[in-house]
Amino acid sequence: MANGLLLGGAVAALITAAVPAHNSSPVFDNPPPDRIVIDVATVNGSGCPAGTAAVAVSEDNTAFTVTYSDYLAQVGGGSNPTAFRKNCQLNLVVHVPSGFTYAIAKADYRGYASLQSGASAVQRASYYFQGSSQTVFKNHNFSGSYNDNWQATDTTDWAQLVWAPCGVQRNFNINTELRVNAGSSSPSKVSFMTMDSTDGDLSTVYHMAWQQCPAK
Repeated sequence: MANGLLLGGAVAALITAAVPAHNSSPVFDNPPPDRIVIDVATVNGSGCPAGTAAVAVSEDNTAFTVTYSDYLAQVGGGSNPTAFRKNCQLNLVVHVPSGFTYAIAKADYRGYASLQSGASAVQRASYYFQGSSQTVFKNHNFSGSYNDNWQATDTTDWAQLVWAPCGVQRNFNINTELRVNAGSSSPSKVSFMTMDSTDGDLSTVYHMAWQQCPAK
């Protein structure tokens, strides 16, 4: 991980809701008192070359921010033929305080898009735990002409949250993708989509829900 990446400031309120019917453990309005630690096991993908992604945890343990500095998809003009799609697979080791489990209840993405008339783009993300068959996919579509900042939010209903297994260390995987399609736009004009913030980096915020593991 490259030092000096500017991390976007992000603090998220913990999402609270009814306890899932299949789990009688109480849901906490506050996160665990001990600080969580997130280590990046692997980073792979054309949207996150080596040294361009970093992870920071909020002070209140309710969110973490993934920051990128080189995540851009584009088509048209002199664009590389493979540049229309960029993706990044993050494999995270989340060290959770004993007796607690977590789920990703919400994810915020933001960036900038310049799409010619007739062009389109999609931002996609999927989330899953290592060894789990449960994978959550979310898509957000954009159509040209478009020339502005964009923001997308993935929200998962409480009953559909995928919780980390209690008492077992399972890495958490996040796979994001940007894809730009030229469609009927002029081949000579460039359309692009990036997750770019005011400091030149992409900041993606993942909001965490917490629950106490069942007593053994």
